[in-house]
Amino acid sequence: MASNGVVEKTGAGLIVSFGEMLIDFVPTVSGVSLAEAPGFLKAPGGAPANVAIAVSRLGGKSAFVGKLGDDEFGHMLAGILRENGVVDEGINFDKGARTALAFVTLRADGEREFMFYRNPSADMLLTPDELNLDLIRSAKVFHYGSISLIVEPCRTAHLKAMEVAKDAGLLLSYDPNLRLPLWPSPEEAREQIKSIWDKADLIKVSDVELEFLTGSNKLDDESALSLWHPNLKLLLVTLGDLGCRYYTKNFHGEVKAFRVNTVDTTGAGDSFVGALLCKIVDDQSILEDEPRLRAVLKFANACGAITTTKKGAIPALPTESDALSLIKGGA
Repeated sequence: MASNGVVEKTGAGLIVSFGEMLIDFVPTVSGVSLAEAPGFLKAPGGAPANVAIAVSRLGGKSAFVGKLGDDEFGHMLAGILRENGVVDEGINFDKGARTALAFVTLRADGEREFMFYRNPSADMLLTPDELNLDLIRSAKVFHYGSISLIVEPCRTAHLKAMEVAKDAGLLLSYDPNLRLPLWPSPEEAREQIKSIWDKADLIKVSDVELEFLTGSNKLDDESALSLWHPNLKLLLVTLGDLGCRYYTKNFHGEVKAFRVNTVDTTGAGDSFVGALLCKIVDDQSILEDEPRLRAVLKFANACGAITTTKKGAIPALPTESDALSLIKGGA
């Protein structure tokens, strides 16, 4: 949305999302431990894949770059990307490794806990030679997380893809997406997540990630700005049902959240990021225009909020009209 109340156009430029896609097994009953769950529903997941589908659902153009197992789950996931209009030319299949699985506990408040099966999973085995560099170079935005930094060869592939994207003039978008159970130690997680920090143009962290990365339990501006780096265009801190804070070189502020009936927070941050990226992909001057940026963040907040109202990430990702209805109702 522009400052005059008109919705910013969804861009036609390509947004490439890099990293993992997996199967989440979600208990059929909320508020129980994994051991107590009577059954599980399989749901496609993985933050970078969620972002790619979020963009596509909002009318944007997205591609996914990553590796899946050459197994039924891997082909199912590739099919879900295609069905949702995501360009699949960056997908590789590994004959020797399985698609990653995660068992997700839904607590009574809608927050999650994870148990992963990846030893190693196909996404960890992506090599630099398997990257579709032409696809990356043809994009305007390159989005990634930190799970792809945990082990080789995927780490080197991630660094190569980032380098190619940077050289081609893409906007680099980073959502660390902290998953501590996947890292050898919290110290290693903090070090590796920060190892690529100064390459990003846009960084989004959650309140929990802000506390983890700064070592402070303060969620104030000073704490957030300790994560600032000179080449950054926008730093975002998402605060769940309190909305988000934004920081640029010239201004900072807060955009309130929408009140909804939260069932499952899975994918809310990815929905928020996808919404933001597809509104700025063709016009990055929005990042320097506070009224327009605030309106785009309001739209992104609406998308994130809607995603929490259903179980699972991908089924809950909104269309543009869904988000506009919530904005109209909540204005």
